[in-house]
Amino acid sequence: MTLFDRLKADAAPQWADYTRHDFVDQLGRGSLPMACFRHYLVQDYLFLIQFARAYALGVYKSHSVADMRLSLEGVKAILDVELDLHLELCGNWGMNRSAIEDAPEDTPTMAYTRFVLDAGMSGDLLDLQAALAPCVIGYAEIGARLVAEGLDRDDNPYRRWIREYGGDTYQELAADFTRWLDNTASQVLTEKRYPRVLSLFEKACRLESDFWQMGLNAKN
Repeated sequence: MTLFDRLKADAAPQWADYTRHDFVDQLGRGSLPMACFRHYLVQDYLFLIQFARAYALGVYKSHSVADMRLSLEGVKAILDVELDLHLELCGNWGMNRSAIEDAPEDTPTMAYTRFVLDAGMSGDLLDLQAALAPCVIGYAEIGARLVAEGLDRDDNPYRRWIREYGGDTYQELAADFTRWLDNTASQVLTEKRYPRVLSLFEKACRLESDFWQMGLNAKN
């Protein structure tokens, strides 16, 4: 059992609330109001900027060159792939980079990003990874499930998003993160420390659910 498997099992209610949120279900069915997705997408762009900083913090917190490289790959994946996806989707509504980056952060966005950065600043690499894991691995699980259920069909307005996170490239990124988390845990995790790691993971799951809900609340 990987550390992620153990965390997911011990935080089962929080994980289910996050990965099976009504926002995700509506997105999969294609019934999510466009205003909800648009608000989520802009906020997620702002979130990813801070997420890239968290990965950069991972470079500083790393004790080996291998870990530094893995942290750097996370930064590059966000800056070179995920942000471009958001710009592409937002561009469909006539929104350019400046308009997105100048948008104000919503409260759930601030709460989540500051939580992740604080986990990394106050803790070590494992603490940072525990706070990052729900987002990195959760999106892969959500994307894979929606693809497996055939919900990336051509008439779904959100098929591009589903195919991105359900596709091979992102799935491998998440698998690499899971292995990285395990490798770090093998070096520093003890049973005495595990409750703290679990607490960080649970909190991140709750903040992910709040993030989806923020999107659902933006119906107009």
